[in-house]
Amino acid sequence: MEPSINNTVLTHVHPLTRVVNDVVRAFVSLGFEVAGGPELESGYFNFDALAVPKDHPARDMQDTFWIKDMDDTLLRTHTSAVQARYMQSHEPPFSMVVPGKVFRNEATDTTHEMQFFQVEGLVVGEDISLADLKGTLSHFLKMLFGDDVSIRLRPSFFPFVEPGVEVDMRCFKCGGGGCGTCKGTGWIEILGAGMVHPNVLSASGIDSVKWRGFAFGLGVDRIAMLRYGIDDVRLLYTGDMRVTTQF
Repeated sequence: MEPSINNTVLTHVHPLTRVVNDVVRAFVSLGFEVAGGPELESGYFNFDALAVPKDHPARDMQDTFWIKDMDDTLLRTHTSAVQARYMQSHEPPFSMVVPGKVFRNEATDTTHEMQFFQVEGLVVGEDISLADLKGTLSHFLKMLFGDDVSIRLRPSFFPFVEPGVEVDMRCFKCGGGGCGTCKGTGWIEILGAGMVHPNVLSASGIDSVKWRGFAFGLGVDRIAMLRYGIDDVRLLYTGDMRVTTQF
């Protein structure tokens, strides 16, 4: 039975729900629309429409939960699949975010789970640049962690963006001096992003000469662990009320 005072039931918001709500609220305030999609997804939207090569290791059984006796059906490995769906049903310009649960067939440990939450975003317009991406994400992270946040972009590779970047945030615990939270580097890897690959726009019927865009994705579980000092991601999925009632 839930604890109560004067017959009023007390409820506690799960830390993952708190972070999702805060992230979505921040992007909505910036003019983004919230979109959703199915967790049981097709290989087309999860991979093909996002320019993931046929021989990419993410398609292999060790990374993806393919559904037995259901042709080309899987548990989505990222919420980017919703971006592909959205692009095929909406005319640009647009700005959207997708919160949701995703699944990866991998071993679990203190920082990895087979299920986790993501929030991904997509902006498509006529004059979108990498500067727009950096400005948007910098503003968002300030809303989430405070005005002292500074970020840096590092080159990276994702099949559906070019160029791709990893976005690091200066460690909010040590201010960049180096500590256990940032593993002595002074920086925390917070999300991946990049400019939408022209092939991805074209695959969705969007003129890649006229329109450009940027996309980003962040792990909600990682942000919850950083914000609340949780040292094992598996604690978020135990259903143990002692975890939830702390927040």
